[in-house]
Amino acid sequence: GEPVRAVVHAAGLPQATPVLETTAAEFADVIGGKVAGARNLDELLGDDVDAFVLFSSNAGVWGSGGQGAYGAGNAYLDALAEQRRARGAAATSVAWGFWGGGGMAGDVELEDQLRRRGLREMAPEAAVEALCQALDANEVFLAVADVDWARFAPGFTLARRRPLIEDIPEVRALLEAADEPSAER
Repeated sequence: GEPVRAVVHAAGLPQATPVLETTAAEFADVIGGKVAGARNLDELLGDDVDAFVLFSSNAGVWGSGGQGAYGAGNAYLDALAEQRRARGAAATSVAWGFWGGGGMAGDVELEDQLRRRGLREMAPEAAVEALCQALDANEVFLAVADVDWARFAPGFTLARRRPLIEDIPEVRALLEAADEPSAER
């Protein structure tokens, strides 16, 4: 038959356990499908594929309460994409936000938590379009999410500066408005 020319790795288990309560067994279960699966695909397929797509999560980019192991597994995928590119192989890792229509979130409590933080449900069609654009642009890593910055940014930047999002125009405006003395408002 024909050789495999492209692969999409989208394995993963959700997690909702605080880091201090995560057992070694749970940690291994949560990262196992992501890490072992991606590593095995990398070893088996090597560098001779046209597309090597890894479905990561924003939990590995900006964190997510109760998802320490899940975030670590996703950070591994992002690093693997960078490693593959460094050796000249195809790789794109997409750190997805909250997909609509079920999927990993699928847990009503987790979905409510994400919405309260300002992370909105993405239409699957829009997510697929973003993936196509990322592949066309030959991106190594990108985060794709539908974010209500007015809700998300204050909580995300409360404890310290967050250069990751500070240059987003909507976030910059929010941060500048928050820095204005209250007499000027």
